[in-house]
Amino acid sequence: MISPPGEEGAGEEAAFRLCAYDYELPPERIAARPARPRDSARLLVLERGSGRIEHRRFREIGAFLRAGDLLVLNDTAVLPARLLGTKETGGRVEVLLLDPVGGRLSADGRRWSGPCLARSAKPVRPGMRLAFAGGLRGQVLEITPGVCRVTLEAEEEVFAALERVGHVPLPPYLGRADDAADRADYQTVYAAHPGAVAAPTAGLHFTRRLLSALRAAGVETAFLTLHVGYGTFQPLRDPDVRRHRLHDEGYRLPPETAGAIARARDRGGRVIAVGTTVARVLEFAADGRGRVRAGSGRCDLFILPGHRFRVLDALVTNFHLPRSSLLLLVSAFAGRERVLAAYRTAVREGYRFYSYGDAMLIL
Repeated sequence: MISPPGEEGAGEEAAFRLCAYDYELPPERIAARPARPRDSARLLVLERGSGRIEHRRFREIGAFLRAGDLLVLNDTAVLPARLLGTKETGGRVEVLLLDPVGGRLSADGRRWSGPCLARSAKPVRPGMRLAFAGGLRGQVLEITPGVCRVTLEAEEEVFAALERVGHVPLPPYLGRADDAADRADYQTVYAAHPGAVAAPTAGLHFTRRLLSALRAAGVETAFLTLHVGYGTFQPLRDPDVRRHRLHDEGYRLPPETAGAIARARDRGGRVIAVGTTVARVLEFAADGRGRVRAGSGRCDLFILPGHRFRVLDALVTNFHLPRSSLLLLVSAFAGRERVLAAYRTAVREGYRFYSYGDAMLIL
């Protein structure tokens, strides 16, 4: 594996300052809708060893892959985990489940409790009852700084009720409510296991036809599940990023995927993570020799510059928000200065940013 270019002396310390991960982005570069078809999105290819940049379309990604490579994808499915309802006082309330799968679910599936964000004109209070569409009821159990714990009850399974009456939890920077198109757009074509409250956005560019073409060319695919929650998108606030801690998120790495990674290594193929969520799980599950262990649990790995990557050879990713843990991970993989230079190029060349935006392939 190629290590990212080092930053000597004062530069090493700069890599841990939150302000070092800022960049200028005109608002019109934020994508409000995805490219259609998905694989017509633009693709910036960055060689991290040389800094060379090439501009392509995502459907051309196969030109940079070879037979024997392994794409690892996150097959989580986004739940419509945003609920609009009313408080017992009659005021409107919006509730976002932060970790649906990590919450407590009753044996019959009709009662759930877990962490949420609640927004209303006046703050919610412990004990307050909430009402949502479709007979879904809630109650605020407790409030901690920035987060509250809520119980939900339904006449059917709570997750089934969410599918009926919930809304797609679009990122707030889009500045709009979800619509019917978002139900499909904000979901990968291979989504299989509901539980995320945000999409693994690097995977949104793949179509079934593109995946079939890559497999026909000898590029293998394997899947893991990380239910993307608040931890991935929690804002970084401490000026020293080393003091930040991520919320943990539920993951599952099947034995079939661990075996596929070992075989790719044995034949000299590259392991290519599709998205930062996949990168985090692979590095979290790897031992000191880079062997990936199958298993499930909670992943809280925060990858910073200086991290020694043990599994990844390449990364497919989107263009991320300034001062985000996602941008730090990409910078750890390819070098902060090189990544920010690529971002400046992308802005200049008119790339579209964030969840519905264009993609990068870092080799």
